[in-house]
Amino acid sequence: MADTPPLADDFLALVGARIRARRRSKGVTVQQLADEAGISRRQLTDVEQGHANPTLVTVTRIARALGTDFTELLEPADSGSVVDVIAPQGYTQVWSTEAGSSATLLVATPGARQADLWRWWLAPDEAYQGQADPAGSYELFSVLSGTLTIETDDGRYAVDAGSSARLRSDRAYAYRNAGEVPVLFVRVVALAP
Repeated sequence: MADTPPLADDFLALVGARIRARRRSKGVTVQQLADEAGISRRQLTDVEQGHANPTLVTVTRIARALGTDFTELLEPADSGSVVDVIAPQGYTQVWSTEAGSSATLLVATPGARQADLWRWWLAPDEAYQGQADPAGSYELFSVLSGTLTIETDDGRYAVDAGSSARLRSDRAYAYRNAGEVPVLFVRVVALAP
């Protein structure tokens, strides 16, 4: 399966600036971070400047090389409030395709016990290829419409509208819409510390 499509344009400048700030605060050179992330120095420079259109997998590799998760690159600092309400204009569309598929980060928890809440829309015949998360990580799904197919090295699993699923995400996986109607689902990512 091919790498994932490019990230949404409005996301690029923000994530680039935050990657650069984290890299500098750690005292790491562009070349050192590029080597650790398994990408070219030129690609990392372009990402930091907001000129590149990397895939979600590439941003995840960079974030992990910085000792963080890509959602920490997006989320504002914890306000200290008991409840943080995020209005729709505060959501971040992270991934999209020309066919209309999209992944939108709705909200995430700060800190080591991170959990992210996402809204996904997959057009017919579209797929997203994920990379393995740290051991002990899980993803939770609730399908609101259509049928989501989750693919792992263990097989393919169909999750119909109204059903939920739990995925051990410490392995390569993919989400696919093999049907004729769009699939809408929410997803919680709970990464192991």
